Amino acid sequence: MSCSYLLIHLGLYWKHSSLPFLLWVSDVVSVIAGLLFFYAGLFGKGREDESFHLLEPLLKISSSKKNGDDEQEPNVGGDSVTPYANANLLSIFTFSWMGPLLALGYKRTLNLEDVPQLANCHSANVVFAHFRNKLESDGNGIGNGGQVSTLKLVKALILSTWKEILWTGLLSMVCTLSSYVGPYLIDTFVQYLNSPYQLKYKGYVLVIIFFLSKLIGCFSERHLFFKLRNMAIKIRAALFSTIYKKCLKISSQSKQGGENINLMSVDVERIGYFSWYLHDIWKVPIQIVLALLILYKSLGLASLAAFIATLILMLANVPLGKLHEKFQGELMDSKDRRMKVTSEALRNIKILKLQGWDMKFLAKIIELRKFETKWLKKLLYTSAISAFVYSSAPMFVSMVTFGFCMFIGIPLESGNILSALATFEILQWPIYNLPDTVSMVVQTKISLDRIASYLSLDDLHPNTVQNLPRDAIKVAIEIVNGNFSWDLHSPNLTLKDLNLCVYRGMRVAVCGSVGSGKSSLLSCILGEMPKVSGDIWLNGTKAYVAQSPWIQSGKIVDNILFGKEMDKERYEMILEACSLNKDLELCTFGDQTIIGERGINLSGGQKQRIQIARALYHDADIYLLDDPFSAVDAHTGAHLFKECLLKILGLKTVIYVTHQIEFLPSADLILVMRDGKITQAGKYNEILSAGTDFMELVGAHKNALAYLSSVEHRAALDNLINGEEDRNILHNDKSIQDNEGREPKNYKTEKLVRPEGQLVQEEKREKDGVSFSVYWKYITAAYRGVFAPFILLAQILVKLLQIGSSYWMVLATPVSEDLIPHVKESTIIFVYITLILGSSLCVLIRSMLIVTAGYKTATFLFNKMHLCIFRAPLSFFDSTPSGRILNRVSIDQSAVDTFIPHQIEELIISILGFLGTVAVMSQVAWKMLIVFIPMTVTCIWYQKYYISAARELSRLFGVCQAPIIQHFAESSLGSSTIRGFNQEEKFMDTNLKLVDSYARPKFHFSGAMEWLCFRMDMLASITYVISLVFLISLPKGVLSPGVMGLAVTYGLGFSMHGVIWDLNQLETKIISVERILQYACIPSEPPLLGEENGLDCEWPSQGKVDIVDLQVRYAPHLPLILRGLTCTFPGGMKIGIVGRTGSGKSTLVQSLFRVLEPTAGQIWIDGINISKIGLHDLRSRLSIIPQDPTMFEGPLRTNLDPMKEYTDEHIWEALDRVQLGDEVRKKKGKLDSTVTENGENWSMGQRQLVCLGRALLKRSKVLVLDEATASMDTATDYLIQQTIRQYFSESTVITIAHRITSILDINLVLLLDNGLILEYDSPTKLLEIKSSSFAKLVNEYTQRCSS
Repeated sequence: MSCSYLLIHLGLYWKHSSLPFLLWVSDVVSVIAGLLFFYAGLFGKGREDESFHLLEPLLKISSSKKNGDDEQEPNVGGDSVTPYANANLLSIFTFSWMGPLLALGYKRTLNLEDVPQLANCHSANVVFAHFRNKLESDGNGIGNGGQVSTLKLVKALILSTWKEILWTGLLSMVCTLSSYVGPYLIDTFVQYLNSPYQLKYKGYVLVIIFFLSKLIGCFSERHLFFKLRNMAIKIRAALFSTIYKKCLKISSQSKQGGENINLMSVDVERIGYFSWYLHDIWKVPIQIVLALLILYKSLGLASLAAFIATLILMLANVPLGKLHEKFQGELMDSKDRRMKVTSEALRNIKILKLQGWDMKFLAKIIELRKFETKWLKKLLYTSAISAFVYSSAPMFVSMVTFGFCMFIGIPLESGNILSALATFEILQWPIYNLPDTVSMVVQTKISLDRIASYLSLDDLHPNTVQNLPRDAIKVAIEIVNGNFSWDLHSPNLTLKDLNLCVYRGMRVAVCGSVGSGKSSLLSCILGEMPKVSGDIWLNGTKAYVAQSPWIQSGKIVDNILFGKEMDKERYEMILEACSLNKDLELCTFGDQTIIGERGINLSGGQKQRIQIARALYHDADIYLLDDPFSAVDAHTGAHLFKECLLKILGLKTVIYVTHQIEFLPSADLILVMRDGKITQAGKYNEILSAGTDFMELVGAHKNALAYLSSVEHRAALDNLINGEEDRNILHNDKSIQDNEGREPKNYKTEKLVRPEGQLVQEEKREKDGVSFSVYWKYITAAYRGVFAPFILLAQILVKLLQIGSSYWMVLATPVSEDLIPHVKESTIIFVYITLILGSSLCVLIRSMLIVTAGYKTATFLFNKMHLCIFRAPLSFFDSTPSGRILNRVSIDQSAVDTFIPHQIEELIISILGFLGTVAVMSQVAWKMLIVFIPMTVTCIWYQKYYISAARELSRLFGVCQAPIIQHFAESSLGSSTIRGFNQEEKFMDTNLKLVDSYARPKFHFSGAMEWLCFRMDMLASITYVISLVFLISLPKGVLSPGVMGLAVTYGLGFSMHGVIWDLNQLETKIISVERILQYACIPSEPPLLGEENGLDCEWPSQGKVDIVDLQVRYAPHLPLILRGLTCTFPGGMKIGIVGRTGSGKSTLVQSLFRVLEPTAGQIWIDGINISKIGLHDLRSRLSIIPQDPTMFEGPLRTNLDPMKEYTDEHIWEALDRVQLGDEVRKKKGKLDSTVTENGENWSMGQRQLVCLGRALLKRSKVLVLDEATASMDTATDYLIQQTIRQYFSESTVITIAHRITSILDINLVLLLDNGLILEYDSPTKLLEIKSSSFAKLVNEYTQRCSS
């Protein structure tokens, strides 16, 4: 208000009314006081959130890696809170609080530890609590699974950021008003220059007003941008945390993998970005009204024509906006589909490579990308046309307005033309921003809809399970008339008529054939399964061990403690009970070893035992164990049962699902299940005599045992006849003693491995500037960069024609009304229109060229990166969390698709715009160059000083975003385990800490950006003032006042920060190209096809495998796993590989498929060295049934036959052989019935049978079973063994087995220990030698079973 009074008084003074001196004094004082109050209010921050101080303190990251020179550094980062929180007014005003961090960044590379903590009111914890209160206070918020509409979500976002919205609105207003002072006063300035009798000090008053308007504009704009960025950070924190919280509560039917990752990576990002466009919605009309008022002042009625032209341009935007919305929606949908397939392929990359299907999946992803590119192209060309329409806006409006002036005879003079041109230039922004704003509103609405629909998905019903009072009763679990179904809309119930009562301290075993509902029974007790009717009561805390192990990436010790405090004694006891000590000794870092994603660098048995240790350490009242002994070998299984179930959990309530009959007699209650019902319940002996279901299971087991005793009996007879003549066994005491003597030394040398020895390394972050080669590779990716010179030329022409048209108008028209124009008005307008149309045409050419080059480059980089990822060796996936890869194929690819071409265009426009302005201003007074040159040099120095810190901050928040997404994906997979342990709070805290780690560099990057821009704006304002002083001090008549006015007009928009801003934006985004290029040069696996095509199509025909001195390690810096194996597997034989967990059984299989290349030694199959043939040739000729059965989303048919090589008859035949035919015939779609993500709608055992079906279709000469029947009951296991015996009688079958019964009818046993062969002979011969390890193993097993 003070400012407006000052302007009114100046206007009056101009009209020669004399005003009292006191009035001027009061005006100046009130302006200064107003500004002071304004800023004091603006930055008296953080008070409103005092109530949240009680919430959990911020994450304190203690840095373990201290740089050597840290002692001398000022304490900027780590635990200290950002200087912004305690900065004084001047420091906030000028962004000087960023100084220490920028100085540190200039000295050395910044790390996350150097970045200070956020103030409490900005921490994720406080922001999320605030947002959740707003969301839940509105009716039935997300607290109880209520529907979250988009409107409710928007309302909550507005309510939790209303103060920021108000302040930014106010700053926006000040910024807009100050930008119109220049155009308003230009006419006056030209008249002043033209009039010979004006007083000198009037000129200086004008200069001061110009300077003040620039200054106020600079202050308000800088703080506006800073506030807007902080608002975006708050919105992101609130949404990241809300979506994460939802993922912990969501029911299993509502889960959908790939899209959820997009919610976190793309949609939240976009909603945060919308804060930039927030005020444009109301600012645009105000800007247009102000512009029209100024035009009315200088051109009278012609302002009406300008208004109509502006309106036409804005209406032209409506169809473009609608197209944009449609294409954007389609693009997001197709991106979701691609991301879903990509994340599924990455999850199951191991099996894809072993089966030789990796290229098939890559082709599928490239196909989906082609479909996505179709929409991307349409979107980009629509954007290019929008850009063309709006770059031409000021030219079009000026053309119409000046034409109208000529038509109705309004005289055109230099002054009012310049005033109009300056106004059109400002008017360009509202018109230019309008399509952006409209498309942004559209995109944000789509993203808000997607998030709202995710938040509205069904939660797990909280009251499925009711809690009993702890002490009152002895009942631990009770189910009365329970009916449950995974799909509430399906008529078939999963579990029917359950009645069960378990007392405290009981051990309950659950058994039954594959698919009978055993795991579902545990799920319903956990409350994971929707209840149709009946009641469940639970008494006490629970711990859960899932059938397919869920292991977090992180240290082993953290996986076991799972949020509990360390109790050393209990911890050691549990490690001993779970026989983890020996495994930890083998790890270089012991329990500090970092596990890869989903436990990828652990064997199945190790994962399972860590899971059991986690449950035991939790010390709950009720334990639910889903087939915990299947993945471990027989010896370890017995040890676990004895130590864990009988000793540690002796007094606890335990329900365990098991297929091992030998673990049933110790149970107090056995439940036998079939088709979702409990068919028998009772003690072992009671139900053995009572019914058929249990008899079937036990019968199969008894047959196996009978066979075992007959083998042992036969061995004893042979022994009597042959004496002990057999000397060819690789088993003698001396060699074992040698090994034992050698091992400790081995460990000692391995223990010295550096920290780089960890499998999962920190994400690689490039240092220093983005190298020029990255820009060069990007520019030359499409058509070898042939478009680049044409794009530059087009923009140079645009600028020249624009400046030319302005000069033409100023020089051809008179300075004042009294002078007679020396060019006809029609000629003036005709030449002007010609120049303008030429300029518009060049704009269109530039936009089209950039879009074409941009999308070609995006496609090229996409294909290159994906080929490299899919051709990478498995070790790359072991050590790279999929979050990092997904980040590159979603966020970074999006940047390359749309942002980078747009940003390059913006940069070219900025640079040429700046050079044009400098040229126009210097042409008026060459002395201006004396000011421009030092000003430019200072700007460049500032930029150099700032960039090293800003670049690292930008990279840091790039690197800190992946863990948020990875943690989200991981928690989504393990949500039932997290809920089973009631650890939702702990995981929520971790998420908040990760969000804070991401927000810290983001916040300080924003401060650094404004620090720089503020200084550049100040320099530009000072330069501008000096140029104005030059102009008014020139002697009259030296230059045309019109040309001088033109220099002033161009100077209004003069600032270098546009160029620097666009440069930095581009550098921030080009990091995406750098990150994609990192993954476009991953060392690839050996070739897929061998050089010599001499490989016989029948190979391998016998299946004979020779292993010669095989030595294998997982990575160059890790110890040897296999330490010189030599043996032969004769063709057509059945080989069993046994040994403790971690003895190298799975590693041997991986070497056979060349997942791991040998460090030394060779493997020959049928006389061909497998290292000499192509990987695809090798893997497609061998078959494997893996330890973790994998199914892919899609129809069942493609699960069995992804390469589409077999007919339906063949597929049905295979299904019948694996006992799944009837099950599939029951399903609605039969072979086309859908498999959900990860095969969740099939039981573990059924998934394993599908994998066997694949092997039956392939009918290879070499078949590997990697603990393939671990998840099955003995009866199904027996059936499978029969099937394999029948259909693979001619093949070499290599079985890694934990059940002794499944390897007894084999020809040879290979016993491994710590990567060495301990024994290798037929089972019969090994059993004859009572001291052999194999004999001891079998003996222990039979004793346990008979007991």
